[in-house]
Amino acid sequence: GILNVSAVEKGSGKQEKITITNDKGRLSKEEIDRMVNDAEKYKNEDDAQRDRVAAKNGLESYIFNLKSTLDQAEVKAKLSESDVNQAKAKLDDTLSWLDRNQLGEKEEYEDKQKELEA
Repeated sequence: GILNVSAVEKGSGKQEKITITNDKGRLSKEEIDRMVNDAEKYKNEDDAQRDRVAAKNGLESYIFNLKSTLDQAEVKAKLSESDVNQAKAKLDDTLSWLDRNQLGEKEEYEDKQKELEA
């Protein structure tokens, strides 16, 4: 069997045993191995997808944080109206690009963020 289990009730000393076997309807060893191999094969793709989504979300968050910062009175006092408007226009352009490139690569999102940071 796959698993042998035994139990003893201490009070009465009664003992029972059960064997779990691989009956029909369960996965075979080959099917389990195939599933494990598939999971390992797709792990790199899953990791790349997670990194891509994290980079996209990071860029989007960065844009909204900068927009919020530009709306603060103390920042407006330090920058000219022209600088604030120019920065907001660049942020809006990047946000539009982001909307058009939902399936972009991680590197594209990182490059766009570096452009904004410059």
